[in-house]
Parts: sequence; structure tokens; C-alpha cells
Amino acid sequence: MRKVRSILVLFLLSLMHAGVAHAQWVQTNGPYGGMIVSFAASGTNLFAGTYGGGVFLSTNNGTNWTAVNTGLTAITSTNGIETPVTIRIIYDNYTKTDGLASDWGFSLIISGLKSVILFDTGGKPDIFESNFRKMNLDASSVDFLVLSHEHEDHTGGIPGFVRMKKNIPVIIPESFSAGSKNELVRSELEPVLVSNPALICENLYSSGEFAGPIPEQALVLNTSKGLVVMTGCSHPGIVEMLKEIKSAFHKNIYMVFGGFHLLDKSDQEMENIIAEMKALGAVKCGASHCTGEKQIKMFKDSFGADFVELGVGNSIVIK
Repeated sequence: MRKVRSILVLFLLSLMHAGVAHAQWVQTNGPYGGMIVSFAASGTNLFAGTYGGGVFLSTNNGTNWTAVNTGLTAITSTNGIETPVTIRIIYDNYTKTDGLASDWGFSLIISGLKSVILFDTGGKPDIFESNFRKMNLDASSVDFLVLSHEHEDHTGGIPGFVRMKKNIPVIIPESFSAGSKNELVRSELEPVLVSNPALICENLYSSGEFAGPIPEQALVLNTSKGLVVMTGCSHPGIVEMLKEIKSAFHKNIYMVFGGFHLLDKSDQEMENIIAEMKALGAVKCGASHCTGEKQIKMFKDSFGADFVELGVGNSIVIK
């Protein structure tokens, strides 16, 4: 029932944002792809995300629907991105470039795909906007904002972003509170709710929502070497998240980076976590933000040359 309510809220928010109102629901021809788990409107286009059946598009107010992808079945053990993808760190606890500010929080931007994706916004609007502008990033190019979870150190920078760009979809876990969803609409963003793995653009996916006291989603990039997983804080547990992603996508993890929230873990627990990550296929790792300084050093020592440096201003190129 929660899914139905979430979808209905999203649909109503989309209609209100577009200034459209209908007196009643009318049955149309489909989509016939399984249970609808997300819904979005962009201009005259309607998008319905289904569980297991991919995404459907209607260009005539829902009268007819066309499948625009087939979901996760497009992923194979050998396919993935064909051109380099660049990830730049906008917000982090650490800096790697002089003149940029560090602060508790996380944000990155992905380019080189068919869409430009902003993942989280850090905690403070002025720091986010200042770093964004000093890095000569182009806000007008951003197609989607994705929020990993509801905590302010990942959503607090939104006012800084919407000073530069508005009226784009913001992809959020379906468990976001009503207050947060309403605030996104007031910020002139268009909430799109996800619960299960979902395609964002070619080769880039939402992991779907991981359950727990603090629900969260991650980003998953498909490459021929394996999956590249980008996390916000990993509150549900980094190993548990990676296990679920590997199971859902039927492909090994190649790289994982972001915040891992391991500050309270002992050396023995850390050794176990690192071993489990490697057993899942992880060749490269980048730990930052809420991972913990001692824990970050253990990742560096274990992965050696395959440790991926993050920090504000750094770029990661994935081929």
C-alpha cells in the first residue's frame, strides 16, 4: 500500500507542478510491464517505471505507452560504457584542490553519459555553490539530481543548486518524508520516487532503496570491467549494499567509492569488511566523507595503488 501512496503522491506533485488538474482517473491502454513503482512527468511526456519490466513512455496523456528500455536485463557480464565517464567531487570532508572548501558532507557530478547527473549536494548551500562555480561546472547541463538519503549533509546544498538550475527531476528513495518531498517541490524540483533498481540513463542506474533505520540509495555505473558503485553514507551497511547490488544486477562489483560510515568499526571489523568487499569483486575503492580517518587509512593500505582518492576538486575518469 505504501508504494501505491508514494506513486500517487508523486503523480499529484507532478501534475501540480505542471499546472494540470484532472477530476478523475481514467483507464488507458497500459503500460503492461508489471507493477508501476515510479512515475514522472516532463513536459508532455509521461514516464512509468515498472518492477522488472523496464520504463514506459506516453506522449499522449497516457492513451498509449511505449517501452523505452527493458530494465536491468540490458546488463551483461561484458557490456557497459563505451566512452570515458568523468566524476568530479564537489563536496567532501577533505580537499584536493587549493581554493576549494571542505566541509562535512558529500556531492559529486557525473559527465560523459547521455545525461549529466548530480549526486547529493553536501550540507551548506554557499559552500556547494562556491565550489561548483570555482570548478567551472555548468549547472545548465545537469539533467538529474539524485539524493542518496534524507540527511542534511547530503541535501542541505539544494538551495545553492537551485539558484543555478531548477525544474529538473530529483530522484529520491520512496521513504523520503512528506515534508522533504514538499520542500523539493517548493524548490521547483520534480520528485521521482524509486524503491527498486531503476535506469536513469544508459549504463547508469539507481540501486533502488536499501531498507534500514536510515534508508538509502546508491548509483550504479555499468562498465565492461564490472559495476562501479557510488555511495552517499552507506547507512544500511556497505557490504550489505554491495551484496544486494551484485545480486540484483548479476554482475561483479569492480569499484566502489563514497562515504561508508565506518567510524565505530574496530580493526578486526574493518579487515572483515575489506575482505568481503574484495570477495564481491571490488578491485578499486575510494573511501571518504563519513568513513573515518583510521578506516580510510586501512582502505588505502589494503588497496594500495587501486585506492581511489576523493576530496573536493578531484576527478575520477572511468574507462
